[in-house]
Amino acid sequence: MNMLINYCKISFYFLIFISSSLFLISLKFLLNDLVYFIEWEVLSLQSMSIVMTFLFDWMSLMFMSFVLLISSLVIFYSNQYMEEDYNINRFILLVLMFVMSMMLLIISPNLISILLGWDGLGLVSYCLVIYFQNVKSYNAGMLTALSNRIGDVALLLAIAWMLNYGSWNYIFYLDMMKNNFEMMIIGALVMLAAMTKSAQIPFSSWLPAAMAAPTPVSALVHSSTLVTAGVYLLIRFNDLLMNWWMSQFLLLISGLTMFMAGLGANFEFDLKKIIALSTLSQLGLMMSILSMGFYKLAFFHLLTHALFKALLFMCAGSIIHNMKNSQDIRMMGSLSMSMPLTCSCFNVANLALCGMPFLAGFYSKDLILEMVMLSYVNIFVFFLFFFSTGLTVCYSFRLCFYSMTGDFNSSSLHPLNDSGWVMLFSICFLMVMAVIGGSMLSWLIFLNPAMICLPLDMKLLTLFVCLLGGFIGYLLSNVGLFFINKALYFYNFTNFVGSMWFMPVISTLGVVNYPLKLGLYSYKSFDQGWSEFFGSQMIYMQLKSYSLYLQEFQKNNLKIYLLSYMLWFIILLMLVVMVN
Repeated sequence: MNMLINYCKISFYFLIFISSSLFLISLKFLLNDLVYFIEWEVLSLQSMSIVMTFLFDWMSLMFMSFVLLISSLVIFYSNQYMEEDYNINRFILLVLMFVMSMMLLIISPNLISILLGWDGLGLVSYCLVIYFQNVKSYNAGMLTALSNRIGDVALLLAIAWMLNYGSWNYIFYLDMMKNNFEMMIIGALVMLAAMTKSAQIPFSSWLPAAMAAPTPVSALVHSSTLVTAGVYLLIRFNDLLMNWWMSQFLLLISGLTMFMAGLGANFEFDLKKIIALSTLSQLGLMMSILSMGFYKLAFFHLLTHALFKALLFMCAGSIIHNMKNSQDIRMMGSLSMSMPLTCSCFNVANLALCGMPFLAGFYSKDLILEMVMLSYVNIFVFFLFFFSTGLTVCYSFRLCFYSMTGDFNSSSLHPLNDSGWVMLFSICFLMVMAVIGGSMLSWLIFLNPAMICLPLDMKLLTLFVCLLGGFIGYLLSNVGLFFINKALYFYNFTNFVGSMWFMPVISTLGVVNYPLKLGLYSYKSFDQGWSEFFGSQMIYMQLKSYSLYLQEFQKNNLKIYLLSYMLWFIILLMLVVMVN
């Protein structure tokens, strides 16, 4: 066991050292406005050379430092969370492969190397989702892998289209050729790939299904790696989105994703699925502000969201670990009495998600909503932004009331406690980052302060929406045992909203059902139908009936049997004579 503990610790120290180094280098790049291209000649043969290009600017370096910080804490946390797993070495190696794939994707200005990182993420995420090896995990893993394959194919098509340019280094062509027809097609394909990876409508169903993975993996996937890859790719391709109808389309889709996820989380009882749907909602927020042209704001929210979302999942994992692997929030209650430190960090993460002033989420979310108010958007988009913000506060408060207040609804003999300094160290470290991270990043990224001047009612609108959302969240959770369930009156609506607008059903049965039926019909009509009837089966049946007839014929009369034997013998003799 000591060897396994050291294995986790070595990864932790190594990653956190590289993370802090990259953060300091990113500050130098940011303050001096530096961009480095590093070209590595992998192979040179006659006049042909294969070159790997890496792009280092403040954005890629800062994102890498955040990814490595969170992954180091996740690996340290896994040391205790996965202590009963005999194959913890394999788990840590998978997580490290996952992080390395993300690193390759972040520093690639080239579509080919992006595809390597992109496919690495897809493959390793499949291995991590099916890690617990049961039917639910296999189904979730297959849904995740196949949904992401659509994006992989879109990237392959974009690579094929870029043959028109003579190089796959997209970074050189973005500014010069952004109004070119070929570049627009490449932009559309990249946008499709980003939509699958970041789980926008209609590819949203895989994200809650991927909760079958171990909780440390969920903390890593939902904060800084897999789902943020699509947003990061679009940040790099942001020049192609401007002044084009595709940006309007992305704004609509991401706004609807944000709204759908926020609404669905209010009807969910699985702790991890609620947090997964909140990730989906925040991804919609990043995509929508990105489609409006504010790529720096999207990147800012990407980083702040990574901090408090990893913290949320780690606290949820600690609660699930202590609840004997129960994830139902109805089984929880009064957790703050038994696990005060974990619950404090959980509430800090929840408040940061809601946009509580001076926590990490406030600096990015408030800025995004104020920029939406300043921009030329229609009333529908405006409604989606603000209503979704209210829904975020609503499900966060509902989650708090279900888990922190009321009576404990699980068994009376329970092992709830705050012991386990390994998990608590990771949680408390991230909690500090979730408090100070937003202000720190806001001072670093936006060097020149900008004045956003709005009327008082619009300035206070965000606060009002959040307070209203929190109050409705309290009302939703404050129900007694003998209350009449009003939701049953609207059963069809509840069923529709609570199941992510039937997207999981459409993505699985809706896609598989008709091909399976077609296969059944072809199997019945060809493999077991006319071709079988006129082919091998008919020959077999005819030969069988002839032999049965002859057998009956010969069995009844010995003279006929001997006569036929003689007849066959004479025919055989005549044939031999004729041949000779």
